[in-house]
Amino acid sequence: MGSGAWLWLLLTLGALWGIGAREKVLGILGEATLLRIPRKLRECTKEFGEASWKKIMEEPLKKKFLLKISGGNYTEYEPERMRFHKEDFSLEILNTSRDDRRLYEYSVSKGPDEEVWQIQLEVFEPVADPSIRILHRESSNGSCSLALRCSSERGDEVSYSWDSRDNGTGEICSGSGGILNLSYSLRSAAFGCVCTASNPVSSRQAAFHSSQCTSEQWDVSRVRPELLVPLVALGVIVIVIIIVVIITFRATHSAKSPP
Repeated sequence: MGSGAWLWLLLTLGALWGIGAREKVLGILGEATLLRIPRKLRECTKEFGEASWKKIMEEPLKKKFLLKISGGNYTEYEPERMRFHKEDFSLEILNTSRDDRRLYEYSVSKGPDEEVWQIQLEVFEPVADPSIRILHRESSNGSCSLALRCSSERGDEVSYSWDSRDNGTGEICSGSGGILNLSYSLRSAAFGCVCTASNPVSSRQAAFHSSQCTSEQWDVSRVRPELLVPLVALGVIVIVIIIVVIITFRATHSAKSPP
């Protein structure tokens, strides 16, 4: 069963248990994530002194205690992964992993009643610095046509957008998605385009300058990596052959020369 179906099932059962998802928290993969409770529950905890943090397991469907508070004392069940902040009763996940993406529940016992706060934690890998690559370049009749591709090697649910780095360039750099098609006059003023790679927890940028259309530099990134080794080997063989021919020619010439 997919994660979306599990979430729907958990929310449905939560409604049957008299609880519901109240808040969504975005966590960053590999970093600490803090789960907080509202002021009302903090006051209830101080008044009644009986509370707990739990996480809802998917398979099998059950609740697992992370922390219990009783009479001013508390017991931690995953101290190597969680840190409890007793001043505000928040729970900190020290090194957030993808497995931490689930529902969490804080409950306060008020005699025969129970006050509950539920948090859905979503975990995202942050976006890596993107790079811009020229897929197609054509320069003719004083104009330039380009197809640019912006991509990031890491990150969950990454989206791309394009904008102008300089003012006064109109919407020539405006666009969404990883591909941007440009066409402009080489006689026009230089300008820059900025690609922004983002997801719910991070954002990174890379820039392209219009002068790169007339650049004659060989773009090594456009050569497939598997072709680089054969090309280098071929160059070495050619050099060796030339050296052998020169040595053989000189040796032959010396042998034919009169003493």
